[in-house]
Amino acid sequence: MGEVTDYVATLDGSDAEAVRHVYDVAREVAPEASEGRSYGMAALLLHGKGYASAVVTKNHLSLFPFSGQVLAGLAEKLQGFDWAKGTLRFSAEHPVPDDLLREIFAARIAEIESKLDGSKKHA
Repeated sequence: MGEVTDYVATLDGSDAEAVRHVYDVAREVAPEASEGRSYGMAALLLHGKGYASAVVTKNHLSLFPFSGQVLAGLAEKLQGFDWAKGTLRFSAEHPVPDDLLREIFAARIAEIESKLDGSKKHA
């Protein structure tokens, strides 16, 4: 299977559905993403870089876009959510809206691709 598929299979209930939905939207935005691990978490990878991870913790669900800039760039749209530069906390009862998920993932893709373009220019 894969790291993400295996992780989601361990979950149940509304938390499982909420996490699965985050991954579904992430795959919709970047269908070429592969399953793997980043920072010790099951994650979707894009060009070998951490792209998206969603996990269940004791007190909330977390979305990790593996970037210190993506969420900060969308700060105005994150009102009502608890977030820090690297994680967005949510719950099954208060999920991240699909349009916001798509913006987060699109911003992360742009960030990954800009770093790839930069490394090609120096190669």
